[in-house]
Amino acid sequence: MLSSFQVGDVTIGGGQLFLIAGPCVIESEAHALKMAEAISAIARQKKLPYIFKASYDKANRTSIRSFRGPGLEEGLRILRKVRETAKVPVLTDVHEAADVPRVAEAVDVIQIPAFLCRQTDLLIAAGKSGCAVNIKKGQFVSPWDMRHAVEKVREAGGERVFLTERGSSFGYNNLVVDMRSLAIMRKFAPVVFDATHSVQLPSAGDGEVAASGGQPEFIPLLARAAVAAGVDGVFLEVHDNPAEAKSDGANALDLKLLPEVLDQLMAIQKALH
Repeated sequence: MLSSFQVGDVTIGGGQLFLIAGPCVIESEAHALKMAEAISAIARQKKLPYIFKASYDKANRTSIRSFRGPGLEEGLRILRKVRETAKVPVLTDVHEAADVPRVAEAVDVIQIPAFLCRQTDLLIAAGKSGCAVNIKKGQFVSPWDMRHAVEKVREAGGERVFLTERGSSFGYNNLVVDMRSLAIMRKFAPVVFDATHSVQLPSAGDGEVAASGGQPEFIPLLARAAVAAGVDGVFLEVHDNPAEAKSDGANALDLKLLPEVLDQLMAIQKALH
């Protein structure tokens, strides 16, 4: 079995399933707190360890007109408030190495975005931060090559590192999930499956502002398959009104569907053990 580590009261890599969930981006303080409290209440009821996720800046949106978030200062203030109020560990993604020290003071997990999973300076900065580090596998990277990203973080002193699968590019505007990647990557780090970005149709949305589309009807199916394959955790972007979400609403799980989806995942994980 992989060596495990703690993020708050969440054990990563120890055989117990855990959840990372929240809205794609911080839309407002009130909304972030509402989502954190709603999801944490569901997770507590299911006895499922939980880490809140939201971004303070979405630096890789398709269009320059797309909503990016509140920015570093306001975003970190809100994430601190979420951590204090909801009493759960907090994860956010970082796009600039220079931001890492500030972010590390406010959150428990620093996430390396998929597009930046080969950025050595960013990985080293995250490894030096003292936070746990979640590296999302690039849509363009083989699972065995993610070993190098893990080694960069560990060489910098970051022993608490894990990986997240979020699908691989399949032609244009489409992703597929190779379930073999979960077992391959789990040989060298704990693995989380991102069931919401894996159903994204990148840059395939309609409308004046370019955006990504998605197939959210497949979120439960892929999440069940990943848990059956033995992942350590599941990552879900969850929103109380996906149609009105300011980022990635097309591939978000509706909050009202979360309890049933978690029941299915926990039943599969129980059967495995």
